[in-house]
Amino acid sequence: MSLKKQFIKTKPVVKVTFSIDAKDASTAAVVGDFNNWNPEEGTLSKLKNGTFKATYDLVKDAIYEFKYLIDGVYVNEPEADFYKWNDFAGSENSVVAI
Repeated sequence: MSLKKQFIKTKPVVKVTFSIDAKDASTAAVVGDFNNWNPEEGTLSKLKNGTFKATYDLVKDAIYEFKYLIDGVYVNEPEADFYKWNDFAGSENSVVAI
């Protein structure tokens, strides 16, 4: 699993690449504050090595809660900036701060 940030000097956005190793999975998505927790908007593409990956432009100076949705199961990012308890979900969410 991985979380990579690329800061763009000329724009108020950060390119954030979400990737997760899920060789046996058929579908994966990243869902969070930045896409209204909608799996269809967070679909990750499967690479030949079994990693699912996608890059999104997120607004700078913000904090976003998110999780991966792998074959219908929610999974946190171990390399998240930190975790935040979410009463609605009844669990911790991964957080990316940019």
